[in-house]
Amino acid sequence: MLLANNASIANNLRDGFPHPYTIEAAEKFIADTQSTHPPTRLCIEKDGVYVGNIGLHPSTDIYRKNAEIGYFIGENFWGQRIASQAVIMMVDYGFEKLQINRIEAGVFDYNIGSRKVLENAGFQYEGTSRQSVFKNGKYHDELKYGILKADT
Repeated sequence: MLLANNASIANNLRDGFPHPYTIEAAEKFIADTQSTHPPTRLCIEKDGVYVGNIGLHPSTDIYRKNAEIGYFIGENFWGQRIASQAVIMMVDYGFEKLQINRIEAGVFDYNIGSRKVLENAGFQYEGTSRQSVFKNGKYHDELKYGILKADT
């Protein structure tokens, strides 16, 4: 919970990720995570230490072979390529175990670190949705990234 209770992390995620991050939010997240089979949300560890979370959120209907990826790394662990390695592993998991064909991500225009994570993991920039994000009282562009099973 201590890693998640950080405005620098919450500022880069959707508003569904609360700040402050409470015990109740953590308990709800754990319960939701444990109810999904096969698992689609995992913790990220480095040398046996919890450093963040990563998840695939499968789509439905005609998009049922797609998933959106989301992740965060504790601020003390930024810049160590941990997120890039976790994304690569989660992409492989999604393609092989979940039978996903396409994984996509949206990144707020100011989140340069997350853009680098996705690019390091083989995602391709696909376009910008102008002023599609309203975060902390301001409009921001969202950069769209994607990777196909055939790309790996």
